[in-house]
Amino acid sequence: MSIKNDQTEIAYIMKEYPRLSETFIMNEISLLENMGLNIQVFSVKKPSTSSKQHSTSRPLRSEVTYLPSVTSLSGSSLLGWLWVNLSKFTQSHFYLLRRRPWAYLSTWLQVVQMTVRYRSGFFDKPKKTFIKEFLQAGYIASQILTSGRIGHLHGHFCHGSTTITMFVSQLTNISFSFTAHAKDIYLSKLNPGDLLKRKIKKSRFVATCTGANQAYLSKLCQGNQAVHTIYHGLDLRVFKPIEGNRGSQERPIILSVGRFVEKKGFVYLVKACRALKDRGYNFQCRIVGEPDEQTEVIKKLIQDLGLKENILITDGVTQEALRKIYNECTVFVLPCQIVDNGDRDGIPNVLVEAMAMEIPVISTSISGIPELIDDGIDGLLVPQKDVKALADALEKTLKDPVVRVKLGQAAREKVSARFNSNKTNIALKDLFVSCVERGNHF
Repeated sequence: MSIKNDQTEIAYIMKEYPRLSETFIMNEISLLENMGLNIQVFSVKKPSTSSKQHSTSRPLRSEVTYLPSVTSLSGSSLLGWLWVNLSKFTQSHFYLLRRRPWAYLSTWLQVVQMTVRYRSGFFDKPKKTFIKEFLQAGYIASQILTSGRIGHLHGHFCHGSTTITMFVSQLTNISFSFTAHAKDIYLSKLNPGDLLKRKIKKSRFVATCTGANQAYLSKLCQGNQAVHTIYHGLDLRVFKPIEGNRGSQERPIILSVGRFVEKKGFVYLVKACRALKDRGYNFQCRIVGEPDEQTEVIKKLIQDLGLKENILITDGVTQEALRKIYNECTVFVLPCQIVDNGDRDGIPNVLVEAMAMEIPVISTSISGIPELIDDGIDGLLVPQKDVKALADALEKTLKDPVVRVKLGQAAREKVSARFNSNKTNIALKDLFVSCVERGNHF
């Protein structure tokens, strides 16, 4: 199947592009372009000039369209925020009002209703963020209608980005879809009330990165909408094993990668390292990730447990630099957990990357992770928040090179069979082509 007009483009709408922690989106767009799709990226925010960049963020054929920057809405009144920022969007909205008056006014009415309907409580103030997202959607919609090239819209993450995408769809009469990931699905504050169900119902299709997510989303809409499991694919030519023994035999390296947030379970990794040290193991644990809410918590725990000589914390790095770090490690561990507010990982991309490089991996049996790892076959799974079980799994891999080789080779085979980006992105491409071929649906 081919796009009916080879100039037709798919519009990707995101909060920020490119973003260091979202390499899977950069890879997805690049591969879709290589498969012949025309992609136009709209980004609400520009990355800071100091942000590290991946090489995969550069080869897009089209320019990224950045929306006008705005001041923070939190902590300010809506009228005060509009006084400062409204002028950046007035031209776009006047254009929409002239060109599609009914669509514009009906969407605006819906936005006003949403500010009241999705308040935190009955006596709370209207939820003003929808006003901001409507203004941003209007900017994108005017660009799309002017160009005349966009045949379908796609949002990444099912909260703010998809809210904007839904508004753009209504303003332009162009179909939309979205990809749902992790906390954007499960944190009710990000999609209050029935908002997520509403987005699913209005969309042409929903993609998500785990079967567990698919089951949850399908149940939410009673199976009446197309929800597809499409794993985040990996370029196996880039992530591949190295020859020779990995890591130091005298001082093995335990590696973990992720933002310093509670759901990554780094607290339990640090405690498991203390248990390993008490058992007489000499090792280095390296935790690589962007600073976040738990950075200081982890640093203090390392100091309190006397592990400063054993655990090294490193800020987030580019994907190119991370591959070199993978090559140095003996075992990869990510003890994910479901936190009290429901936040959780789906299938962490770093686990897939490590497995592709034939590194033995250890994680927990939550969410979509068992879809990636079969315990004892291509990795080890332990219960979440279980320090002893985590320490035992680490000890099993550190003391036995045969186990490491067996798990690592099986891990590569699993990823090659189920997470090859050339296969996963074909499924996504076919969905996009089908949407464009079907045309608009309003």
